[in-house]
Order: sequence, then structure tokens, then C-alpha cells
Amino acid sequence: MIRFALSSGLLFGWFVAFAQIPPGYYDSAQGLHGEELQQALHQIIDDHLVEDYGDLWDDFYETDKSAGGLVWDMYSDVPGGTPPYTYTFFTDQCGNYSGEGDCYNREHSFPKSWFGGEIYPMYSDLFHVYPTDGYVNNKRGNFPYGEVGTTSWTSLNGSKLGSCNFLGYSQTVFEPIDAYKGDFARSMLYMSVRYYEEDAGWPGSDMFDGAQPEEWALNLLKKWHEDDPVGPKETDRNNAVYDIQENRNPFIDHPEYVDLIWFYTGISKTRDFYIKAYPNPADDVLRISAAGPASIVYQITDVFGKSIKQGSLSWNTENSLNVAGLNAGIYFILIRDEQSGEVNFQKIIKR
Repeated sequence: MIRFALSSGLLFGWFVAFAQIPPGYYDSAQGLHGEELQQALHQIIDDHLVEDYGDLWDDFYETDKSAGGLVWDMYSDVPGGTPPYTYTFFTDQCGNYSGEGDCYNREHSFPKSWFGGEIYPMYSDLFHVYPTDGYVNNKRGNFPYGEVGTTSWTSLNGSKLGSCNFLGYSQTVFEPIDAYKGDFARSMLYMSVRYYEEDAGWPGSDMFDGAQPEEWALNLLKKWHEDDPVGPKETDRNNAVYDIQENRNPFIDHPEYVDLIWFYTGISKTRDFYIKAYPNPADDVLRISAAGPASIVYQITDVFGKSIKQGSLSWNTENSLNVAGLNAGIYFILIRDEQSGEVNFQKIIKR
């Protein structure tokens, strides 16, 4: 018998550069979801090599260097434009500052007060510590990330401080520019996995209960993760941090893990099988993330069930389909597990 199940929600378009993932690195996580996947990933990335906090200045030269050899500061950078100021490694370290552009320091995107202060390994974990302008870093303080409704302060690159208007939280938050929201979201979610069940006694915050995001924050981070997909900067940084710490950020290597841990709906009763098609609506390219069986095929049909396009898909990865030739309208994409015969489908809109 063929069973159909609607995919819950829509995933997103991400671009993943080729990451230098060691062979077999994520083998123990295959086929898992929910807390089992979170636990498996924790065990994979646990016990990383711990840097001294003072060594991060040197590490940033490997992890956060722009194409021009300058400090890649996400609190001042303007992708595609001209930053209001730039920093040279080492010579522009803080120091004292009285305004933006004076010096750069070490920003704990997951503030140290949330895990109890200058406590290792969290204190020097490069996956959440970035070089940023000292003045903007101070303005952010230990406020949660969020989306600002009423702005009280704006940085020179457009980052904002103010009251949150994201559903579930209304206090003061810091909002980075759109181009880096995904970077910070995946840093936050890394902390949830790396320190899974190691957060006893953490003070936490309005955003996190220990290392685990509050419901409103999880929805925010998922949104940012989807809206700002993984790009070459993050992939290169992931590889550079791995060379130093010998662990990786799973959400950079496998963006689908966010859904599989926190938003998995159990589509199949017999196999861990799910699909996500995105962006939706689609223009020229439809991306499909498929996880589960080793042999899967797809078929795109119109609303009357007429087959428009079909073929095979790769397992546990992102697939790109050219849909530029389709007329604007509503279609369905069906994914079939050839081993069990189960089918999952999702409605898609072609613009």
C-alpha cells in the first residue's frame, strides 16, 4: 500500500560550498531525529581541543579573514557595499574605544553571562566567538538576538538595538543585518548541541534555558537559518575552526539537521523519510532536501496529476531541479522510496 503524507512547513534554499567533512564524520547520526540526533551530534563534536582565550586573537587570522586580508567583522561589514570602517589584524585590537571604528575585540555571540562567565571550554569556543567592533559589541552586551520593532540605536552598518517585535518576546534585543543572521543562528544552535546535557548550573537568559533555546528563540533562529542560508564564508570558517578545535558545526555541514532535531514530524512510520522542497514559490531552480532511504525518485505533476518531470534524487543531501521551463502555477512534487513504496508529497508554486 502506498501512503501519502504532507510535509510540514517549507524549508529553504541554501547554498553549501564543498565542506571538508572528514569521511564518516556524521555516520553515527544517520537516520536519527529529535533528541536522539541531538545526542548523537553532541557525541560527535564533544571534547574539542580547547584554546586559551588569549590565543583567539591569532586564531581569528585563520577563521575570520576577509578576501582582502582584513578582519571580517559581521557587526560592521556591508556585503556588496563599502563598510564604514575596516580593521587590520593585530594592530587594531582593543584597547580602549569611545565609538565605532576604534578597535575590534572578541564577541561571545552566546554571551558568557549565559553560561556563567570565564568558564572553559565555552569561554574560548570559536564557533560562537567572533571578532567584532568593540563599541558595537558593548552595545549588544548580553541582550538576546531578535528582530527590532522600535529602534533605540543603530550601528553604522545597520545593526539595531531596540524592543523586540518577534512573536513571544518584547524586551530589548540586538538585531544584526540580514546577511549574517543565519551565521549567528547556526552559532546559537551549535551551542545547544555541543553543550547538550552539559549545561547544569548555567544561568541562562530570556533566550536560552541553559544551552537550549526558548520556544520563541527557536522559532526565530529557524527563521534566520532559513532566510540566510549557509554560504562560502561559513563553510570556510567551519573548516578553519575544525583545523584548530577538531570539531565542526553540524548545522553548517547539514542544514537539514535543524528540522530533523527540533521540527521533525515523523512522516513515515517505517522509515526515517522526509522531503523538503524550497524555495516556495520557486523561480528557475527548485531545491529538494531528502533524507532517509538510499534509493528515491521524484515526480512533478500538475494539479490534475499529469506527470511533468521525473528522475532520481541523491540521498541525505540537497538536490537542485531546473524548473525554469514550467508555466507559472501550482504543482505537486512526489518523492517515492523505492524500497518501501512509501510516497511523500508537497505542493509547490512556480512563479
